[in-house]
Amino acid sequence: MQVLDLRLHADPSRVVLRPFHLGWQGIGGDRARAAKLVDDVIALSEAEAAAEYAEVLRDFAERHWQTEKLFEARYAEIETMLDMHDAPISLSRKRLIGAYFCHEYTYAAAALMNPSIVPHPDQSGMNDGAVRFVMSLRAVGEGHISSVAFREGIATADGSFDLWPQSHFATSMLPDDSGLACKSGECAVTLHRDPESTLSNSVIFPITEKQAGGLEDLRLVRFDHGDGDFEWIGTYTAYSGSSIRSELMRTRDFRSILLEPIEGRAGRNKGMALFPQKIGGQFCMVGRQDGKNLYLLRSDSLERWDDEGVLLMEPEFPWEFVQIGNCGSPLLTDEGWLLLTHGVGAMRRYALGCALLDRDDPSKVIARSRKPLLTATDADRFGYVPNVVYTCGALLVGEQIIVPYGISDSAVGFATQTVSELLAMMR
Repeated sequence: MQVLDLRLHADPSRVVLRPFHLGWQGIGGDRARAAKLVDDVIALSEAEAAAEYAEVLRDFAERHWQTEKLFEARYAEIETMLDMHDAPISLSRKRLIGAYFCHEYTYAAAALMNPSIVPHPDQSGMNDGAVRFVMSLRAVGEGHISSVAFREGIATADGSFDLWPQSHFATSMLPDDSGLACKSGECAVTLHRDPESTLSNSVIFPITEKQAGGLEDLRLVRFDHGDGDFEWIGTYTAYSGSSIRSELMRTRDFRSILLEPIEGRAGRNKGMALFPQKIGGQFCMVGRQDGKNLYLLRSDSLERWDDEGVLLMEPEFPWEFVQIGNCGSPLLTDEGWLLLTHGVGAMRRYALGCALLDRDDPSKVIARSRKPLLTATDADRFGYVPNVVYTCGALLVGEQIIVPYGISDSAVGFATQTVSELLAMMR
C-alpha cells in the first residue's frame, strides 16, 4: 500500500468542559459534600464572589465555546439535584457554582487511533468523483478513557484527500432527558450535537455504567435500507472497566445519535462489523466469536444477534497465526465483498490483510492475501502498544481505497491502494 506522509497525533491541548466527579456530588451517593460546596459559594460576599468569578473567566473563558452557558447548564443540574429551586441566587453566582462543578478534560491527550471512514450525509457540491467523508477516531484521555472524536474532509478519485480544519474549541454531545434515566446502561440513549458546533469539533463520551471505561473502536458503515434510504450505523465496544459488550451507534445526520446495546449472545464479543446492506433478506456481520477466527453472523433484527455464526476464516499464514479479525465493514466491488482484515503474528505484531467474499453468499471466501498489505515499520513501530497497525474501516472512492489506520495505539496514518492492486495480491 502507498503510505502517505500525513499523521494525526494525540493533542493535550484539545480539552472540553465536563461535569466534575459526579460520584461524590450525590448521583447515587452522599449529597452532603455537594451541598456544603454550594453553601460555601453562597456565603461569599458579593465582592468576593465577583472576584472569584472574574478569575475563572480570565483563565477559562477563551479556552471553551459558550463557557458561561455551560456553567449555567451545570448549575441547573446541581439545582435540581439539591432541590434549590427557591434559592435567591444571582446569575453570576449561579455561574460560579456551575464552574465549581466542572473541569477541563483532555480527551485526546494519551492517544488518537483506530479510525473508520464513511461517506458524509451531505454530498452537495461534489463532482468529478469526489466524496465528502466523516472519519471517526478513538480518542484516549485522562484515566485512559476512550471517547469518539470526528474529522470531516473530502476525498478524490486519485486517492488524495483533505481534512477540514478544527477550531480550538471542542464540545461534548449531550444526552437528551431520557439519557439521565439510563445510567444502568440497559436502555438506549439519544445524544444531540449543539446546532452551532461542527461535527469535527464534537466528541461522544461514555454515558452509561456499561460504557464507563470507554467507547472503543467504532466501526462505521453507511447502511442502505433501499430506495435511497441511508442510515449511518456503527458497532463499538462498550467497556465498563471490568466487562465488555458490543453496542450500536445509529444516526441519519450526525446531529442526533442513538446509542443502544446489541442484544443476544453474539453481543458479548468485540469487533463486530456490519455489512452495508441486507444479504438474502437478512442483516449480516463479520465478528470474531472465539477470540481467534472470523465468523459470518446473520440476523433478522439489527438490534438482536443470537446467531453464533458460521466459520468464515481461520489463521492460515504466519503473520496471522495468533488470531485474525476484521478491519471494518466489507466494501462492495464488482468482484465481490472486499474485507480488510488484521492478523497477529510473532511478537504480537499486528498487520493488515484482505479477503474477497462472494457477493451473494459472503460465507464463501474467494481469495485472501498471502502476505500483509501493511505492517508497522521504522518510527511507526513505537507507541503505547508497539508494532501495531489497525483500522476500523476504509473508504472506496472510484477505484481507490483510502485506509486511515491506527499506529501502535498512539497516532493515525493514511494509506491508499487501488482495488485491482489489492485483488492482484490475493490468491
